[in-house]
Amino acid sequence: MGHETGDDAAVYRLSDDQALVETLDFFPPVVDDPFQFGRVAAANAFSDVYAMGGRPIFALNILCFPMKALGHEVLARVLAGGDSVAAEAGVSVLGGHSVDDDVPKYGMVVTGLVHPDRVLQNTGAKAGDALFLTKPLGSGILTTALKKGKLDDVRAERVIAIMSELNKSAAEAMMEIGVNACTDVTGFGLAGHLHEMLAKTGLGADLEADALPILDGVQQTLDAGICPGGTRRNLEFFGTWLEFDDAVPEWQRLVVADAQTSGGLLIACPPERADALAAALQERGTSATARIGTFVENADEHIRIRA
Repeated sequence: MGHETGDDAAVYRLSDDQALVETLDFFPPVVDDPFQFGRVAAANAFSDVYAMGGRPIFALNILCFPMKALGHEVLARVLAGGDSVAAEAGVSVLGGHSVDDDVPKYGMVVTGLVHPDRVLQNTGAKAGDALFLTKPLGSGILTTALKKGKLDDVRAERVIAIMSELNKSAAEAMMEIGVNACTDVTGFGLAGHLHEMLAKTGLGADLEADALPILDGVQQTLDAGICPGGTRRNLEFFGTWLEFDDAVPEWQRLVVADAQTSGGLLIACPPERADALAAALQERGTSATARIGTFVENADEHIRIRA
């Protein structure tokens, strides 16, 4: 696989029936609690292996940390959070590397396995495929409100739980049913990562605005004037490929471009398997089982969002 479509992870063939899936990801805290930060960062790192159809087998820590300022106890809580998510993934953290830094940053290198014939790329969708999303949108908007002290405890707990949720169950469901393409929704938002799925395919996507799963409190947060700069930049940059019906309100347009942390899987599923995928996702309890649109023939590779 080449670099042209910015796929989620590296894949290295070991034999006719086995390949490595390798990824790494780390970032500064998106929440204040060190244990929860560790969980979110770890879940985010594992996501790219799941998006490629892989099964994680072990992980390594990446840590930048101001030891003098924050101390061993905070560091231990960050690592404990990461360990807890790795345990949920069924793997061990076998080591890692740390450096002293003014700003804490944490994440993981995750190694997985996949059959070479079952690797999922972000391109591969076909016209008529159903488009599914497995986590609700709006985490970037709500974590911005959280940092400003403008998010209530119930909504804060919900968004942290969503970001800490592994995409393991969603990946198991899609691999059981058989799908054509997959990626995860992270910093480029739904708009950006769907654009990557459409790149050089001659396809577009028709989405239903009201079918998008959205976290509670997102509209109120945007109405209060709180919005991440990255979300607005995404909307501006990817706007070339977006076509909104006039009736789609500004707040929903921002949600389409919202920069996510540890977002859900975005899956292209053959239409005859769509009901089976929805049932498999529901059976495994994914936080969203949303059929949000359809891939269509479109030489301009545009994304239309209908009211």
